[in-house]
Amino acid sequence: MEYPVINQQGAPVRTIELDDAVYGVPMNPTLLHQALVIYQGNKRQGTSDTKTRAQVSGGGRKPWIQKHTGRARQGSIRSPQWRHGGVVFGPHPRDYRRDLPRRMRRQALKCALSERVRQGNLICLDSLDTLDGKTRSMTNLLGNLGISGSAIIITVDSEERVFRAGHNLPKIWTTPVNLLNANDLLSRQSVIMTVDAARKVEEMWAAPLSHRQRRLAQAEVTLVAAETPETPTEPLTVPPEAESESSEAVAAPHRRRRTATPEAESAEGESVE
Repeated sequence: MEYPVINQQGAPVRTIELDDAVYGVPMNPTLLHQALVIYQGNKRQGTSDTKTRAQVSGGGRKPWIQKHTGRARQGSIRSPQWRHGGVVFGPHPRDYRRDLPRRMRRQALKCALSERVRQGNLICLDSLDTLDGKTRSMTNLLGNLGISGSAIIITVDSEERVFRAGHNLPKIWTTPVNLLNANDLLSRQSVIMTVDAARKVEEMWAAPLSHRQRRLAQAEVTLVAAETPETPTEPLTVPPEAESESSEAVAAPHRRRRTATPEAESAEGESVE
């Protein structure tokens, strides 16, 4: 698809062609929901903890006798129904982290990018040369682009001047291409990406070859290698002396016979008798 490229003053300068395999993927709400749940769950620390009735101090004595008091029977003042008692189904330390398969992670990222393109919330910049690490330079850039809400700025590599320029702005997030994920894209209103970053995204997350395509490519390489004629080699010439010695050495084991000594033969005859 053809997508416009604007400069840092907000004026269009040219257009570039984006790969539909990355920026034209159909929306998959189920996949995006599953990816967002996993991303947000991985951010949880899982350190919340409550005490059960076995961990709360006190309550070793029975408050009153079992019968003849007119009150409900109680076994401990630290039971869950008592004030300062234990918690029944409270949280305990656990690990919320889950793994997202690589193919699902890449597909969710491409779905999020494609959705931003369809909504017109993707801004492709020619460069970020005006950012000098000052917050004022980032504010001027966002004003020229007409961005007043949250935004994510994507660069090819980690650039300190871009990070320092947007670090003090609470609604601005900067990240390199290799750390991009679907959660960052969908949690901001606008996506600002340089042309080099867009090409890097296509290089990293374009549709890879399928297993069948890889096998066909490998078979083609093998066929070409088999059709390549081999260079003729001169036959080895063996001198007559070496040939005769080798033939005798090969035939020697077949000509060997066991020869018994006279003492062995006499002993064998005696044993037979």
